[in-house]
Amino acid sequence: MSDTLALVAGELATSGALWRDFMDICSLGGRFAGTESEARAREFLAARLTEETGLAVTRHAVPYDGWRRGPCTLERLSPTSIEIPAHSLVRSVPTPRGGIEAEVLDLGRGTPEDFRLSADLIPGRIVLVRHEYMIASGTIHRRRKYNLARQMGAKAFLVGCHVPGGLLVTGSSGFLDADDIPAAGISYEGAGALFARPEGFPRVRLEIAAERVPATTFNLFCDIPGRTDESVFLTAHIDGHDLALSAIDNASGLAIVLAVVRALAPHVAKCRRGLRIGFFTVEEWALTGSRVWADALSEAECDRIALNVNLDSLAGHPKLTALTSGFGELDAFVRQAAGRVGERIGTHRPILSNSDHFNFLRRGIPALRLCCGMDAPESNMKYLLTPGDTPDKVAPAELKNAAQVTAAIVWAALNHDGPIARRRTPAEVQAMIGG
Repeated sequence: MSDTLALVAGELATSGALWRDFMDICSLGGRFAGTESEARAREFLAARLTEETGLAVTRHAVPYDGWRRGPCTLERLSPTSIEIPAHSLVRSVPTPRGGIEAEVLDLGRGTPEDFRLSADLIPGRIVLVRHEYMIASGTIHRRRKYNLARQMGAKAFLVGCHVPGGLLVTGSSGFLDADDIPAAGISYEGAGALFARPEGFPRVRLEIAAERVPATTFNLFCDIPGRTDESVFLTAHIDGHDLALSAIDNASGLAIVLAVVRALAPHVAKCRRGLRIGFFTVEEWALTGSRVWADALSEAECDRIALNVNLDSLAGHPKLTALTSGFGELDAFVRQAAGRVGERIGTHRPILSNSDHFNFLRRGIPALRLCCGMDAPESNMKYLLTPGDTPDKVAPAELKNAAQVTAAIVWAALNHDGPIARRRTPAEVQAMIGG
């Protein structure tokens, strides 16, 4: 380990600032896009970056289709009448006033095969599927299930939480397109109340109020120069959800970025590459903030980004994994870097479009997401997108460990001779992401 990295690792292991930043971010609320909570978090982060670096923070405007959630009600009408708690999914279209009535078709997990086998039963019914543990090999994302339901003629879409205990589940649904369908999350127990009986499918009334409003928010950027015009881009997303405090997803990543910047900033000037810090927002809305920004990059700007290290959900389990996005060169690189601070890290090469690193990949830029709990469904990562995503699910030691590993990866990238990984051509990117 270099003297500088040893100094940085020691600072991250002993400083209490990481935990204070984490708790301060959580105290601002769930940071749902378009709310005062998100705006307060953005200003807090901008102020902290300036404090840590002495440099200006720039704001990149992100116009987007804003959305406001109104009341959401779900009533089972038959075989007996009961109210089932429900929470509209982000960007759900509203139902007509008074709601819609339809039978519920429970497709269980909701695999493509489940949809195929029930294709003749879906039109005109409300499709119910189960949410899945999000950081796992083979996970089928909620939006993929939603799109299948919409395309196959479902009248609405329900997703049941995968964790017992009365927890609702949230997340995004459509894109406010003309053929979108109403969508809501319910609890594990609520889904259990909607199973089919010998006498037929249960019938429900679903009512969702929502409003579409043009909106603008802001990504934040700060640049610490190195010796060349190349940079390492360290990123995390600001926004979260309104069911809880979005502590794991993603106050953990935000606080670790601040800690790593605090520790590395005094040393970057002597490094080969500069360090760019990016806080993206509207990530929970299909990666909108980073997509708008990445789509506007010139080829020359892309060429100058040597690596994106994206932090998203780094607490809730001690095992860290780098999702290396099809860039095989990164597997050995991150394992070697983590080893310099005495840590082991897993790698997962198949592409997962589950955080902002994906929009760097779309431009051919080497990118990875650092997260925890890969293939550990009993970990506290199971509480993502539920009311359980609160600070008590986070251990201070997990944050410190993740900060040290992040610092080691970023430090190695700042000083690495030659390309860290080869940038992919547009044709290669299309082949990697399947079209």
